[in-house]
Amino acid sequence: MNAVLQSAPQVLALDRARIARALGRRERYKYVRPRVEREGLGWKVISPNCSRSVDPAGGEIEIAWLVPASNGQWLLHARDHGAGCWVLKAAGLRMDEALQRLCSDPQREFWR
Repeated sequence: MNAVLQSAPQVLALDRARIARALGRRERYKYVRPRVEREGLGWKVISPNCSRSVDPAGGEIEIAWLVPASNGQWLLHARDHGAGCWVLKAAGLRMDEALQRLCSDPQREFWR
């Protein structure tokens, strides 16, 4: 049990690094530098709002929240800035699938 608890921070750091690395391959707003922060059990992506479509002042906005579920699967949420809440966009994804959806964003659910 102690070995599991001691390795958990390393696993979390790897998840964070994997998300941050994937963000470099996104298709929208490639010129901004998003960051990854801890949010509850998962990771939140925060980015400057260069289009000013959400924040007229161009401040940072929350883009996505990735939460580990069970059996190595993830939940992917987008931020509803008008309602001020997270909206589940996909469940049961492997991390690589969640990151692909976030970075390609064909429906403009995340990068606006």
